[in-house]
Amino acid sequence: MSTVVDLAVEPLDLPLSEPFEISLGVQHAASNVLVTVETEAGVTGYGEGSPLPPVTGETQEAAVATARAAADIVEGRAVDDYRRIVDDLRHTFPGAASATFAVETAVLDAFCRERELPFSELFGGPPSPVETDLTIPIVSPDTAGERAQAAVDRGYEHLKIKTGTDVAADVERVAAVSTVAPDAPITVDANQGWTPKETARFADRLADRGVRIDLIEQPVPASDLAGLADARRRVDVPVAADEAVFTPQDAVRVVRTDAADVINVKLGKSGPLAAADIAAIARGADLDLMVGCMLESSIGIHASAHVVAGSGAFSYVDLDGNRLLAADVADSDDGAVHEIAGPGHGITPER
Repeated sequence: MSTVVDLAVEPLDLPLSEPFEISLGVQHAASNVLVTVETEAGVTGYGEGSPLPPVTGETQEAAVATARAAADIVEGRAVDDYRRIVDDLRHTFPGAASATFAVETAVLDAFCRERELPFSELFGGPPSPVETDLTIPIVSPDTAGERAQAAVDRGYEHLKIKTGTDVAADVERVAAVSTVAPDAPITVDANQGWTPKETARFADRLADRGVRIDLIEQPVPASDLAGLADARRRVDVPVAADEAVFTPQDAVRVVRTDAADVINVKLGKSGPLAAADIAAIARGADLDLMVGCMLESSIGIHASAHVVAGSGAFSYVDLDGNRLLAADVADSDDGAVHEIAGPGHGITPER
């Protein structure tokens, strides 16, 4: 197995097809980072991170700088020593989730491409189609209904709705989607926007209107595990921890405090290898698993889809980041199913 001879980094700016509003703010574009790793065998691996300051604590500029600094750790190392490389990255740049995700993915992708292996086989199995939901951001009820109808027309059978603002407005948005897509399983994501009491009020008002939801994701601030546990006790709907879990240690804390029914694993928070560790912790504690994403192109999305396919561990799949872009970095389908393939994660950017 050859060594890494070069690590290159560049900003990757990707306009969205529509503004994307959540309780933490509005995005008009994804300000991402693209990492390429070249080995002495002439193989190139690709990785992507999608920094979002309110979630990952990084700006694009900071993520680019961190990824470039990672060259000192990666260059000259044997690519098959990827576990030690990733450990060194995580210890050297703690908290730099997006930058280290991009570098880690590029290294793993190069390793797999040299061996002509699909990325999924690092996580237990062959690549297979992965079905995702589609997310409806914070919009008016009428617009939410229109977007839900468009999603159903495009073949999406699962929908996710952003909430976490005024409870009454959130209820109306979810009810509008349920009216248009009564048979679609619905999850809601408050992105830390509520209190436990507001979470309960939201769930009760929907139940009074006969609207069923399958999951409430991160209703309270990430730092408030006691509040997350309180919210979970107040509702009959499964509750997921998202921003509360970046590391395996975070997952252990969620388990010990009995704070959630589901853990949302995002490679954009944890990187592929730690994501697998978090999934193992959740399964050992009999918690369900969700996989999520940031506003990534098909590079980051397909890396995540390979983890889903390889592990077979995820009940909820929210990998629609590239479906929200005005244009992807490579040709990709526009429907609910990601057709993934190797070697590596299978995506070579065209732009």
